[in-house]
Amino acid sequence: MGDLFTLWRGRVDANSKRAVDVYTQELPDFRKLASSTRARSAILDFAVFLRKRTVSLVTENKPFTAEDLAFIEVIGRERARRGLSLASQRHVLLLHTSLTLKEVHEAANPHDLEDVMHTLAWLPPLGLAAQTAYTTGFLAGQEAVLPVAERVQQLAEMLLTDDPIAADMAASLAMDMPESWVVTVVRIPAAHLERADILQDLLRCHWIPVRWAEPGEFVALTPDNPQDVIQDFWDRTGLACAVGAAHGRTGGLAEALTRARQVSRAAPIRSVPSTVYYLTDLFAEVGAARVPPVDRWLGELANRLAAGPDLVATLDAFYRNNMARTQTAAVLNIHPRTLEYRLRRVHDLTGLDPVSVRGVRILSTTVHRVLAGSGETA
Repeated sequence: MGDLFTLWRGRVDANSKRAVDVYTQELPDFRKLASSTRARSAILDFAVFLRKRTVSLVTENKPFTAEDLAFIEVIGRERARRGLSLASQRHVLLLHTSLTLKEVHEAANPHDLEDVMHTLAWLPPLGLAAQTAYTTGFLAGQEAVLPVAERVQQLAEMLLTDDPIAADMAASLAMDMPESWVVTVVRIPAAHLERADILQDLLRCHWIPVRWAEPGEFVALTPDNPQDVIQDFWDRTGLACAVGAAHGRTGGLAEALTRARQVSRAAPIRSVPSTVYYLTDLFAEVGAARVPPVDRWLGELANRLAAGPDLVATLDAFYRNNMARTQTAAVLNIHPRTLEYRLRRVHDLTGLDPVSVRGVRILSTTVHRVLAGSGETA
């Protein structure tokens, strides 16, 4: 081995100090961790240890020892317990990787090509082993400082952003990780609720990834039909909601979330979430929302239906009951002749026969558009 390793080893102290400076400058969490001289010294000591071991192991073509990895895991655990956030933990790993490559580049000269190539080949397995140990410790350390519901929401966020660390997070929570998921988005009003208590209660019955980061959106990831989870969520909130879902696989759930969110925005808001809608159920509504002229035209039809009486609710019940007149009248608690009058009124106002193929296609889409945006329920 040539001068690269000698120079790299000789710059360990300076490189370590620079690394700690970068961490504290870019990460507020690290500034808190290094708020005292003693704490900053401990961070610096670990940076020195990691760099000295990396240079030695690259030079000797050896992996980290079990003792090395155990020590790295302890550091990860301690930092989680001291309040380092998951986002900062991920960021510091990225910074460390970037700085390590920079340090190799700075120590190399044009005659070190062979040593540089050797180093670049050896760093990935070393880095992966160290990051895995650090992350394992970090996730274990979070158990002491974060409520379970918050850690579960972190897992949901990782899965929904296709973060590869999700598997490690699931393991730390003893939660199953199926290959296929149903991503369900529940659109709700931004009401004042004790969300933490509701999530904890829900997780006692359904040990699955959930996220309620946005006041108006609850997301659940289930391995199969989500109806029971959504019903239990509604039982605990009592909020009218719109429910959209999409199928996806681990590693591709960001796209599934986008589809489920689109469907939930097109889904009718119901006082009781009896139906979980998928794109195949509301493809016309989702498609119309993407074409402004069509959406405006449906809005004009909705304005005509508003002349009433109760035409949107009537059509909604009519189509939900498969256009069965007697059943629809019973659901609406009106006389069948009143129902016939209302259907004729729809035809008079819109020029569309509610029982024709064209009428069903256009009017059902219009009704869902109204119910998705107005919050009316039937």
